[in-house]
Amino acid sequence: MSIIKFLLSKVFLKQIILAVVAIVVLSFIALKWLNMSTNHGDFETVPNLTGKSINLAEVELKDNNLVMQIQDSANYNPDYPKFSVIDQDPKPGAKVKENRKIYLTLNPSGYRQILVPNLEDKTFRLAKSTLEALEFKIGTLTYVDNIGKDIVLGLKHKGSPINPGDKLPKTAVIDLVLGNGKRP
Repeated sequence: MSIIKFLLSKVFLKQIILAVVAIVVLSFIALKWLNMSTNHGDFETVPNLTGKSINLAEVELKDNNLVMQIQDSANYNPDYPKFSVIDQDPKPGAKVKENRKIYLTLNPSGYRQILVPNLEDKTFRLAKSTLEALEFKIGTLTYVDNIGKDIVLGLKHKGSPINPGDKLPKTAVIDLVLGNGKRP
């Protein structure tokens, strides 16, 4: 029997039709199973958790069949209460599947502590740029008799002297004691 006769025979055509029907039926069954197992079309709406406490956020997520995942938080935001949510992913209003993890960034208890650099005998200009780079704020400038004009003689925080290596919160106000260029 030649190949052309075999391809046009009834036995071969029946086999092809059976194979096509089997593929269609199996595809239909697989798609129905996927729809049921993945809850196709069923979504949960992500609530807005910004500014809420961690306990309240956890309750809201459980009510919406979502899972809370806390991410490391290093950026303190004074506009929000301590340990409240300052950011979330996915964003509020997003449609997600049930039991999806919602990543929350919490507001820490305060600014992180930063080491005070050694600025004694440095110029005011250098001290100012160094402190501002570390996100400290320059407070009161006090001048005392010293031959070095605008040379840093000491640092103070809230009236108390501070030493290099002390830790202060970011954005702390540091007062500088400077020389006025006059002999003592």
